[in-house]
Formats: sequence, structure tokens, C-alpha cells
Amino acid sequence: MIKTIVTLSGKDGVGIIAKVCTFFAENNINILDISQTTDDINIHMMMIVDTEKYTGSFEDLVAGLNEVGKQVNCHIKAQHEEIFNMMHRI
Repeated sequence: MIKTIVTLSGKDGVGIIAKVCTFFAENNINILDISQTTDDINIHMMMIVDTEKYTGSFEDLVAGLNEVGKQVNCHIKAQHEEIFNMMHRI
């Protein structure tokens, strides 16, 4: 299993989660965990995904998520699990 942490933030709107999940499904990426918070205006979401069966490079994944982010007017960032864990270790 190759875990990747994906974070999303931006203005909330209809179809954001659907677009992101469709991207994952079309690229054989399995969502292992997902959490989100929203308020009247914003959405913040964090997902742990398994990219083991994804056939592209990590750079391709980042580019694809950037494109989805543009479509839904949100910022989407992907990080390898190891890097994410090191950044959040205190």
C-alpha cells in the first residue's frame, strides 16, 4: 500500500467531493479515510488515499489534482505519507 495525503481547501460548493472522488476512481486510487469540515463559506478536507495501483508518476497525480482544483475553485495538495508525518511531528 502506498499512502498519500490529499488536502483540499476553498470556497464550498456543489460537486466538489464528487469531482475529487471521480478523479480518484478514474485513476484507480482508493480512498482509505476522509474527513471534512465546512462552514457557511469554506470547505476543508483531508483524505488518505492508496496510490499503489495508480499508473502515473507522483508529478502526474499532483498535476491532475491541480486541474481538479481549478475546476472546483479549490486548492488541492498531495503529499507522500512519510513527508506529511515528518512535517507534523513535534
